[in-house]
Amino acid sequence: MIQLTNRQARQFLLLKHGLLGKYKFSGKQGVLDFARQVNCIQYDPIDVCGKNAELVLQSRIKGFTKGMLAELLYEDRSLVDYPDKNLAIIPVEDWPYFERYRQAARQHAERYPEMEALTTQVRAHIQNHGALSSNDLKLDGDFSWQSVIHWSGGNNSSRSVLEQMYSTGELIIHHKKGTRKYYDIAKKYIQPNLLNASEPLEDELEHHKWRVLRRISSVGLLWNRASDAWLNIWGLKAAQRNEVFRQLLQEAHIVAVAVEQMKDMLYCLAEDLPLIEAVLQNQEPKLRCELIAPLDNFIWDRKLINELFDFDYTWEIYTPAIKRKFGYYVLPLLYGESFIGRAEIIAERKTRTLVVKNIWYEKGVKQTTQLRTALNSCFQKFALFNGCETISAESIN
Repeated sequence: MIQLTNRQARQFLLLKHGLLGKYKFSGKQGVLDFARQVNCIQYDPIDVCGKNAELVLQSRIKGFTKGMLAELLYEDRSLVDYPDKNLAIIPVEDWPYFERYRQAARQHAERYPEMEALTTQVRAHIQNHGALSSNDLKLDGDFSWQSVIHWSGGNNSSRSVLEQMYSTGELIIHHKKGTRKYYDIAKKYIQPNLLNASEPLEDELEHHKWRVLRRISSVGLLWNRASDAWLNIWGLKAAQRNEVFRQLLQEAHIVAVAVEQMKDMLYCLAEDLPLIEAVLQNQEPKLRCELIAPLDNFIWDRKLINELFDFDYTWEIYTPAIKRKFGYYVLPLLYGESFIGRAEIIAERKTRTLVVKNIWYEKGVKQTTQLRTALNSCFQKFALFNGCETISAESIN
């Protein structure tokens, strides 16, 4: 067992994510390296000032552009869209490990016999015309469909058939235009050794161990308790999770970490021990200011972040406007080793203006010259990321 102070635990998490000191990741290769480190980047289509996955990457990757992610997904095919922690982006080499989900989707199709003929139409259309969206082919059908592997569903026959074929792995997302998804035949783009691989971990316990290890790597430090970090791992109840942690500890895949004044034990990957050692040397990394995505891996477990950083964050996008404390799309603001507040930012693309609608500082934050310089640098970088030429600040609290 390793013992850390609260500050050391925070530093470890930030260094693991490349959010403290010099940039750990750079350019397109850095995007791929980070994606392979965290294994899963949550996707959300809403684009107020960048989509969630892009926001995750802009805070960590030196010189990141949105085109880098698009190239890795839709040209290089090193990454692929597929449900993991909800809708997500994963390394393509992990495709075989989700075969049990695709198999469940194939079995689920038996509940919708009317889809069989529609599926044939989709195959023929793609064969003749190439990638398509739900707008390109209007299919007749009167049924209500619900995905078995993520939350998609509804009465739109065209969309339902495409999503179902995507769930089974017959189709993949070929590209996106805004929020619209275009699908094509998966075997055109995924290597046969991956596409046709059998389930590598048929035993459910071994699969759970693989999934839990990935999620610990995604966040950096996690506890053995209920958490949003475990979302969409089928069958992982408390009893199963306890056995997974017991075996991972016994097999020395993870290490227990006790943090001062925290009741629950935390766990990190054994391979991250050198990073723990670096933190214990009491180095003083260079401070950076970054805007953090609302569904960022780093803050998947909001309760953990509250305990370690004393920062209580709620994404209020689904909160009724009258009940919001802050705003519709508000990003946590990180400076050095602390969350110093949150910012509501809108990219007005027609005028190419980044509007800093509001900043709410945490109590006790001193707005020093050094902080303002770092904040200005952060907003300038964020404007460049959003293709904005000017920055407009409306108000600061």
